[in-house]
Amino acid sequence: MTAKPAAAAARATVYGYPRQGQHRELKKAIEGYWKGRVTADALVETARGLRRANWQQLVDAGVHEVPTGDFSYYDHVLDTSVMVGAVPDRHRAAVEAGALDGYFAMARGTQDVAPLEMTKWFDTNYHYLVPELGPDTVFAADSAKQVGELKEALALGHTPRPVLVGPVTYLLLAKPAPGVAAGFDPLILLDRLLPVYAEVLGDLRAAGAEWVQLDEPALVQDRTPAELNAAERAYRDLGALTDRPKLLVASYFDQLGEALPVLAKAPVDGLALDFTEAAAGNLDALAAAGGLPGKRLVAGVVNGRNIWINDYEKSLATLGTLLGLADRVDVAASCSLLHVPLDAAVERDIDPQILRWLAFAKQKTAEIATLARGLAQGTHTIAAELAANRADLASRAGSAITHDPAVRARAAAVTDADGRRSAPYAKRAAAQRAHLGLPLLPTTTIGSFPQTGELRAARADLRAGRIDTAGYEERIRNEIREVLAFQEKAGIDVLVHGEPERNDMVQYFAEQLTGYLATQHGWVQSYGTRYVRPPVLAGDISRPEPMTVRWTTYAQSCTDRPVKGMLTGPVTMLAWSFVRDDQPLGDTARQVALALRDEVADLEAAGTSVIQVDEPALRETLPLRAAGHAAYLAWATEAFRLTTSGVRDRTQIHTHMCYAEFGDIVQAIDDLDADVISLEAARSHMQVARELAAHGYPREAGPGVYDIHSPRVPSAEEAASLLRKGLDAIPAERLWVNPDCGLKTRAWPETRASLENLVAAARTVRAEIPSA
Repeated sequence: MTAKPAAAAARATVYGYPRQGQHRELKKAIEGYWKGRVTADALVETARGLRRANWQQLVDAGVHEVPTGDFSYYDHVLDTSVMVGAVPDRHRAAVEAGALDGYFAMARGTQDVAPLEMTKWFDTNYHYLVPELGPDTVFAADSAKQVGELKEALALGHTPRPVLVGPVTYLLLAKPAPGVAAGFDPLILLDRLLPVYAEVLGDLRAAGAEWVQLDEPALVQDRTPAELNAAERAYRDLGALTDRPKLLVASYFDQLGEALPVLAKAPVDGLALDFTEAAAGNLDALAAAGGLPGKRLVAGVVNGRNIWINDYEKSLATLGTLLGLADRVDVAASCSLLHVPLDAAVERDIDPQILRWLAFAKQKTAEIATLARGLAQGTHTIAAELAANRADLASRAGSAITHDPAVRARAAAVTDADGRRSAPYAKRAAAQRAHLGLPLLPTTTIGSFPQTGELRAARADLRAGRIDTAGYEERIRNEIREVLAFQEKAGIDVLVHGEPERNDMVQYFAEQLTGYLATQHGWVQSYGTRYVRPPVLAGDISRPEPMTVRWTTYAQSCTDRPVKGMLTGPVTMLAWSFVRDDQPLGDTARQVALALRDEVADLEAAGTSVIQVDEPALRETLPLRAAGHAAYLAWATEAFRLTTSGVRDRTQIHTHMCYAEFGDIVQAIDDLDADVISLEAARSHMQVARELAAHGYPREAGPGVYDIHSPRVPSAEEAASLLRKGLDAIPAERLWVNPDCGLKTRAWPETRASLENLVAAARTVRAEIPSA
């Protein structure tokens, strides 16, 4: 294949870049600031240094145009709320007293003021802070952050492109503020918001911006005619501004569908579109819309969400087709590189043969630059890169790690009966109540307890050889005993062992399953200063030996109260890993489910009566368009049932979900056939309880009454008030009392106080129930 040089030389660019730094310097500086060990000036300087390093890395890789404004102390949607002045009334005093502390108060809350709600960014594991808007919201432009970072990049000699969340997506992501009448649609505020965006664009133009990127990923979802009309109006008005930078409207994660012709016809200067497999329909749709004559097209042909190397020949073929559809075609990743780790080259524990298959952010920028050079100058100029790429792709396709005949045969032999409990819920519930003997409104936690510095030090000491395995395990036993003793003293009914031996709810299991690879430095932002290391799902999955039975059994031997066995479910094991892209996700989910089914069976055989299989990613992985929902939910719910359906009636199966729009998947939650589900509900004011009631959900549920993503300690009365709201929707005999999520990220003092208040709330409300 020989591509002719593009008429207008293609350039390489990206939409965004990982924020944390190679050693998570940003996390450490922010958390140091929260603890009073780092000054505001030092935090600002750390952030400036990271931005400078990021831009230089991009330029050194061959990227011609660098993003600015994508860097954030916590979340880019929260940054947008600050930019447009959408500060909730309860946070206004904190913001006026100090912008930085007020910003963090919105993100994390304070002891007296609740934070903004948090939920997933489309179908990723990144969490954003939900804007709160109402009919009285007054917007006001504050472009200081965006202008400041633009000027930084210009002063360093770079060609910057500021990146903003677009006005339509911002409003579509927003929710009515607390107290606003039901039915309020934030999109009606568009005409009020657009002048603020116009002012910000003007400020950026005056500061030297040639192009500004406006991200509109919400437009890849199913949208009503009114929403499409709003998009048309927004970009008609912004495009008509007389003194503005050139506007690049970006979408990603899926194809634009009916929104594509709207944006193609808008008076903007370019579109950035996803052309990876998830959005392959964009190519035909763009051609059907007549292309982008006279406009710039930024083609996202490198997958910005996964870590496998690009197929250069396939991408060049796509780029070659696109050349005839726009005035200029540039090359990019499909979305911000925020969603992948920084650098695969620093991984030392991965087989060098497998490392050839991986591309993190640094490697992806090199791929983008290579493709841009091949498109602009001809493929003969990248002949060596093409040959190496073909060899690497062939190495992966032919590797034994990707194909285990025994695993595939077992998955192929699964029947419908394997995914069904032996008795209906009503019969199981009676058996479980008789066996467990729990009170009304039973209390429990989600699984993890604080991961203290001592625990992290113990793991580091083990790795460094400063203690042996016996010494490490004694520390774990001590921690389990302390966690159990606290729960018993606090009055919690169903205990957990606290997971002190676990580094991460996915990684811990991935390290014990065949087919998975673990990284040492592959950190990815989940929210705020919370970073995770998603494992790499490279091949067929099986479980060589039990993974959790030993510690769960030890914990149960220390107490007479039931101790939950804790597992991560098959969908979440996929969603929070970098999954293989060479077979359908449903096939991989079935393999993981069978491995977990073996673990469930072993836990039950060891005497565990309550087993929780967490699926917080079930909603997150839902396809962005309704046309894909049924097929996804069919294999996702089948995988959960396959994991859990081999147990006896009296064994109680729990699941857990958090920080998602549960109303979209209530039927799927029902289809899981779990005996008990615990869900996030504190920040969303028990919305999920009402959604379960409206659906007629027939099983037990624990909508959370303690927001664990905030450092504040809820009072007993506050928890009781939420619990009473839960009772308005769920009968007392089916209502559990629990936090929103695991306690791993919290400190012990706030954990103790919060759980004691939670138990006190349960006792108070229990006493108010006539039948209790």
